[in-house]
Amino acid sequence: MLQLQSFVFNDFQENTYVIWDESLQCAIIDPGCANATEQKMLTDFIATKQLQPSLLLNTHCHIDHILGNIFIAEKYQLALHLHEGELFTYKDTDRWAAMFGLPKFEIPEKLVFIEENQEIKLGNTGLKTLFTPGHSIASLSFYEPLSHTLIAGDALFYESIGRTDLPGGNQDRLFQSIKNVIFTLPDETKVYSGHGPITSVGHEKKFNPYVGILS
Repeated sequence: MLQLQSFVFNDFQENTYVIWDESLQCAIIDPGCANATEQKMLTDFIATKQLQPSLLLNTHCHIDHILGNIFIAEKYQLALHLHEGELFTYKDTDRWAAMFGLPKFEIPEKLVFIEENQEIKLGNTGLKTLFTPGHSIASLSFYEPLSHTLIAGDALFYESIGRTDLPGGNQDRLFQSIKNVIFTLPDETKVYSGHGPITSVGHEKKFNPYVGILS
């Protein structure tokens, strides 16, 4: 059975996720750890739980979601899994880093490109990749149907949606991603977003103020 732990990292208050099953293999999703304290918090948790990191995943590559990519890739000798279209976003981070007084970002040397509707194996668990662009050019969400778990990046938030005014953003595409992909999942699906609290598909269908525009 899938288990999940979240961490709130960096000045952008980004949600980083560690997920694992009974095999103790784990995936680290959108590591936003930005300093030694945050890095230690993440690695101490993994060590305490005796987890074996086997996947490094990005939902998308905006600056707040990739701050720990190099650290995790080198610490655990992992390839970075992402949609190929997000290389556009990743390469744009140097411009954003300069704006925030951060050093240039390296892209991990080992990359694995994943596509929509691909199943990624994590121990005994299958994660389905859903293509949910709009917040960025090629955002992915990761869905585990048995536990009704969706890690949605910045596509959908608690009673809100991701912004679309950053490079690669497109409001119409985001609306279509939410309506035609995320909202087709069961209402009990728990939505773990890139920022803010947990929500559910059913809750957002009822209470998200953008639903009128989506329908």
